[in-house]
Amino acid sequence: MPWNPPSPRVRELIRRGAEIALNPPPEWLAELDAATLAGESRQQIATDPVLAAGARRTNRSNLLFWAAANIRSPGEPVPANDGEAPLAVARDLVRRGLDESALDAYRVGESVATRMWTQVACSLTTDPEELRELLDVSLRSISAFVDATVAAISARMDAERGELTRGTHAERRETATLLLDGAPITRQRAEARLGYALEPEHTAAVLWADDPAADLRQLDRAADALAAAAGRTRPLSIIASAASRWVWVHGRPDTGDLHTALAGLPAVRIALGSAAPGMDGFRRSHLDALTTQQMLARLGSAHRLASHDEVELVALATQDPERADRFVQRTLGDLESASPEITEAVRVFIAEQCNASRAAARLFTHRNTMLRRLARADRLLPRPLAEHTLQVGAALEILRWRGRD
Repeated sequence: MPWNPPSPRVRELIRRGAEIALNPPPEWLAELDAATLAGESRQQIATDPVLAAGARRTNRSNLLFWAAANIRSPGEPVPANDGEAPLAVARDLVRRGLDESALDAYRVGESVATRMWTQVACSLTTDPEELRELLDVSLRSISAFVDATVAAISARMDAERGELTRGTHAERRETATLLLDGAPITRQRAEARLGYALEPEHTAAVLWADDPAADLRQLDRAADALAAAAGRTRPLSIIASAASRWVWVHGRPDTGDLHTALAGLPAVRIALGSAAPGMDGFRRSHLDALTTQQMLARLGSAHRLASHDEVELVALATQDPERADRFVQRTLGDLESASPEITEAVRVFIAEQCNASRAAARLFTHRNTMLRRLARADRLLPRPLAEHTLQVGAALEILRWRGRD
């Protein structure tokens, strides 16, 4: 359709509306994020912290791109947003094995943005003819902008897919994917293509950075640190996305060594799987690492290192975050908001099989101090600790991984 420029009056209304959209209220962004990450078809994106963060960045990028264009040239066609945020998402989708069907999130976002823009437009004028012209031009503009952006992202995905089908990395990734999918590939063939022995015990890890603008070379250094912590010199590392790696090492990494290494790699977070041997262990440990990463994201945890062995119970208990929150509130009562020294005293006391002397030693405090803290906790709990020790222990573990140490 030919693009007829709007009247000067409507151009001014569009500019004023774009200024509002350029500084969207938090509830707009929250609704946009929730809608674009909801639904069965987008579950793989929503449950992956790197992909979900990329989707949220793209939502903001698209909204601000369109608004800024309409401040500069109100009512004029807006070109595709082919900036770094959407193109990074395109690369990550392909590296995760997703196709263009994942781009339906853009259409969902368009629907939400259209409704929000309509509300803005109705606040700008009460003149029916002005409103009709404003909506006609701007809604066609939004639709054309999304069409152009989806086409640009789809083209980038095609190019990225072509790059991934060439070279040694592509072969390693394809082989790892076959193993993770349980495909009928022999151990000898898989080992030859990976350059990695599959018979010994493995520990898988997911390494990622929350901030894609960080120095992503830290991910590769973290993979080397992971191998060193397991007493090895060479990990198997697969690029899962621009800001994440899938890594396997032989043996069990020392988490103390890893904590030390992470102190010098501030951009990196690590989720460890369980240790297990053979091809089945290669797959199972990776799935455990993904479960650990997803739990950290689900709880909004700030922890930078977590292992499946530590969090398996919490991961199971928090599959439904709202029910988990209610369980914590009912079980802990006022203890939930107590000082960390009180909650940590109870958590360690339970972990040490309710032995106050061992708990005090573990926390480097006097036994009498430990007993006072436990007595304080008992007064805060809805029921005495001795009557529901298991439930309190589980609730405190959830609280710990939610960000309380």
